[in-house]
Amino acid sequence: MKQQSLPFTISKEENFFDRLGDYIGDVFYDILPEQGYELRDEQIYMAYQIENTFKNKSTVFAEAGVGTGKTFVYLLYAICYARYMRKPAIISCADETLIEQLVKKNGDIEKLEKALDLTVDVRLAKAREQYVCMRKLDPLANETDDEDILKVHEDIPDFVFEQGSSMQSFERYGDRKEYPWVSNEKWKEIAWDPIQQCSTCEWRHRSGQTLNRDYYRHATDLIICSHDFYMEHIWTKESRKREEQMPLLPEASCVVFDEGHLLEFAAQKGLTYRFHAETLQSILTGYMSQDVREESLYLVEDIITLNDEWFQSLSASAKMVKGSNRKEVPLSTEMLKLIKTLDDKVAQLLEQLVFDSELFTIDPYHVKIIEEYLEFYSYGLSILLKDDQGIFWLEESDSDTSFVIMPRLVEDILGEDVFSQKIPFVFSSATLAQAGDFSYIAKSLGIKAFESFTVDSPFDYEKKMEIKGHIVSEINLEEKWTTLGEGLIKNNGQSLVLFSSLFEMNQFREWAEEKSFDFPIIYEGDREISESVKYFQTDIASVLCSYNLWEGLDVPGEALNQVIIASLPFPPQDPVFQAKRNHASDSLNEVDYPYMMLRIRQGIGRLIRTSDDEGIIRILMTEEQKLTDLQAIEKLLPVTIQWN
Repeated sequence: MKQQSLPFTISKEENFFDRLGDYIGDVFYDILPEQGYELRDEQIYMAYQIENTFKNKSTVFAEAGVGTGKTFVYLLYAICYARYMRKPAIISCADETLIEQLVKKNGDIEKLEKALDLTVDVRLAKAREQYVCMRKLDPLANETDDEDILKVHEDIPDFVFEQGSSMQSFERYGDRKEYPWVSNEKWKEIAWDPIQQCSTCEWRHRSGQTLNRDYYRHATDLIICSHDFYMEHIWTKESRKREEQMPLLPEASCVVFDEGHLLEFAAQKGLTYRFHAETLQSILTGYMSQDVREESLYLVEDIITLNDEWFQSLSASAKMVKGSNRKEVPLSTEMLKLIKTLDDKVAQLLEQLVFDSELFTIDPYHVKIIEEYLEFYSYGLSILLKDDQGIFWLEESDSDTSFVIMPRLVEDILGEDVFSQKIPFVFSSATLAQAGDFSYIAKSLGIKAFESFTVDSPFDYEKKMEIKGHIVSEINLEEKWTTLGEGLIKNNGQSLVLFSSLFEMNQFREWAEEKSFDFPIIYEGDREISESVKYFQTDIASVLCSYNLWEGLDVPGEALNQVIIASLPFPPQDPVFQAKRNHASDSLNEVDYPYMMLRIRQGIGRLIRTSDDEGIIRILMTEEQKLTDLQAIEKLLPVTIQWN
């Protein structure tokens, strides 16, 4: 697409930022009010604070409450700066479920286009898991009678199956959003996953992932992605260049982290090493089929045997964690010895691989694939062998066992690989500071120099919001769900119910499906998420149950006038948070309370989205929690909590 011009004129004698400041002033003081938008002092203050960030190419933490219009502010600066620099701006959102929010019909980008008579070239960059995998779908379609999966196969364009198709006839397809009828569980059966080796796949050049990636790379204004995807881009950028592949994202003029308080976990997740029980064996079996020396074959057999022994030991010692699919794994002395032996053997095989390739007895392409995986495998083992550097757990399903390793700290890598770039970085969220202090988030992300400001919400919460507390039993679930159900009935639906986990949501679902309600209940995961949100917004009486949408969900109007928080959203007892607790001097106040209170603030923020909205928040907690946690919670509530 042709590079678009700036929405204001600028002569050779004029400074870009002077003209940009004039234009931003015209937009917020004149153009938007003429279009019916409210003049907000908070929004204008935020705009001129962010302008300094773009001038100085620095990092800013912009904590702005609900209703300040922060999205309009960062979008305007990002679009103008992208056109000035002739490089797209990247908008990184909390997760894959939220990146559609900005581009939905009547969303902020469409509103901005209409108000300012702009055409914004905005494209979505989605994670690989968001695209159908033909290598999985095609064979599955020949053996399943599942109508949902067969319907996906029928919707695949004809050119995908035609080997001789020219590139000109290719069109984009395969996005999760195109198949809203498929549940999350079924989607896993046909979507890309880490076991797939795309570089050796016969569908590679006709895959939806490849075609969509080529499309978003040519964006001129905005590329919207998730934090996870942005961090994957950062961590794989250099290795992809070495392998003569393009980075996942093009060079950016600036980066905006919407809901930026969630970036640290995305960075950890992006550096995660996932070992599948069968992958090493399948890759090394391919190596054994080459013309390699006997010494190498013995090494391969040893590694496969040790790998099998390791996974058997992991499965035998793993312990279930309530409410999580992550099993805790104790690292015994015997297991560490096994891992050290395995790591040594892998290092020896990497050396043998170089020798075998120099003898020209093995195909260079196969060398590259095997070497890449062994280096990945070895680096993951090295994190385990470094004392206290890794967080790890086991995930088991009917068809697969995975051992997952995540680095405990990422600030050094982030500081060097991300925030050393001399471009503007904007963190936008209603929850960035802890008691007005931004140093905690800055340190965790390796940011040494930053600017910051806080803008309060302009809404009159005393008039617009009620907060009611309900005492429930943690043991007697019938009582708890009855209390929740009564809240839904009193409100005639029109509610968002936020759960602490999928496990908790499913507990409520099991109870609710035996009852009769006069309104539909939508559960996250039954359909593609943006389709579920659209249905919730359209069917005024409906109820949306979710465990992910604490952040970012924007449903103004009568469809949402009640938010029910099903339990205090403390972090799970899984290995990631256990590692954080183990390294905190006061785990309750340094890990559990900050996480819980941040989620409550975000959850409450889903209710009042415009000055016309009003409604009720219901928070369910136990008697013990009321005694121990209420004082901390009351400090962050915008109105006084009333007890039933």
